[in-house]
Amino acid sequence: MSVTLIIILVTVGISLWAWNDYSIMNRWIMNPYQVAKNGQYYRLLTSGFLHADWGHLIFNMISLYAFGALMEQVFGSLFGASGPLYYVGFYLIAIVVSDIPTFLKHRTDSGYNSLGASGGVSAIIFAAILISPLTKLYLFFIPIGIPGFIFGPLYLLYSYYESRRGMGAINHDAHIYGALFGIAFIILVYPAVLPNFIEQIAGWRLF
Repeated sequence: MSVTLIIILVTVGISLWAWNDYSIMNRWIMNPYQVAKNGQYYRLLTSGFLHADWGHLIFNMISLYAFGALMEQVFGSLFGASGPLYYVGFYLIAIVVSDIPTFLKHRTDSGYNSLGASGGVSAIIFAAILISPLTKLYLFFIPIGIPGFIFGPLYLLYSYYESRRGMGAINHDAHIYGALFGIAFIILVYPAVLPNFIEQIAGWRLF
């Protein structure tokens, strides 16, 4: 069983548990005020295993599954037998790092909550885009594939715009900072990824 599939099963299990036991949801959700007031920093991590509903959960887990296999291979090539441990560590740290700006922004707002694996998933997706920028991404409402190196910047611009609007319950900041963490990490541990990325997109043609 792949590490990605194990992460998915654990996330689904914890999300279902929290849906049926609100005390778990209440204790583990990302509430910046509780983190600041009571030092409950574990929420930055545990909130990454909670989801609002089936749609939220399925979208994140499909995205993780789609790109996780590639990144498992990359981490295996970079770190050998320790690859799975680095992969899990990368995912968990991305969840925490992507929530830090949200914590700082809303630490005095007792009514603000955030949850979901989006920060970790974004880190994996954007690291994968650097590795394989011509791989096409498909969205449910767009019938054609969009190369990753085009999709990535568009997605970040959309997330930035929605974050500034401040509408809805989606934590778009987590998408942005998770993505930036994924990009920075893969460049740090595998510097050759940047010239390889440039070489691949330089040869891309629309038709």
